[in-house]
Amino acid sequence: MNCHNGEKYLKKSIRSIISQTYKNWELIFFNNKSSDKSKYFFDTFKEPRFKYFESKLFYSLYEARNLAISKAKGKFICFLDTDDWWEKKKLKKQINLFNKFPNLKFIYSNYFVYHQSSKEKKIFSNKFLPEGFLTQKLLNIYFIGLGTVMIKKKLFKKKKFNKRYNIIGDFDLFLNISKNNIIKCIQEPLAYYRIHSNNLSSLRLDLYIREISQWVKIIKKNKDFKKYSFFRFQLFIYKLKVKKILNSVGSILQNV
Repeated sequence: MNCHNGEKYLKKSIRSIISQTYKNWELIFFNNKSSDKSKYFFDTFKEPRFKYFESKLFYSLYEARNLAISKAKGKFICFLDTDDWWEKKKLKKQINLFNKFPNLKFIYSNYFVYHQSSKEKKIFSNKFLPEGFLTQKLLNIYFIGLGTVMIKKKLFKKKKFNKRYNIIGDFDLFLNISKNNIIKCIQEPLAYYRIHSNNLSSLRLDLYIREISQWVKIIKKNKDFKKYSFFRFQLFIYKLKVKKILNSVGSILQNV
């Protein structure tokens, strides 16, 4: 769990870890120079499986994720942001699937999207989510929620999050992993992704467009991706740019 000023929703996230029916876990809590009461709320939990680390410098999100992973002792890695949470059987169901397929290295699941303003939740996908070698499918439409993932730690010996990214680091890493690894999916939703004002800001949309546009220019030069189609991916970038324009127009009209 990486945390930078995450006090607002932190307790619910942590409680969803403590309530897991699978008990053999550790929480790596990486406090990335928070200036709020995140540490205070974390310290209210007296739990021996919690491991607390506080950075002296502020790191980019994905560099902080790499540092947190380096502290982990377990065989598997999961991710949970401070504003999201898990279903109680999330870890148990994924461990059971790993036990069933010992050579498997990567599992994800369906999830709920929770809108903070309306308090409504919707399932991410009512359709069967893909399994197998997923590179082209992920280029067509990205469907892996970071909070749903469980990965064998040994994958990170060869691959890490690219620290220059602030938004698309998980997409970049998982896409590269997908080229050589079968990915399994648990079709039921095992996590909640919370949508709120901070993750919908126009500033983040600008950064998202910039990062993903730069990424596609770089990756298309990579010989390992020559066989894949980027048509739908570039269409997605175009839609993001249209959304940015519409948001700007809406903001202008509100001020007229």
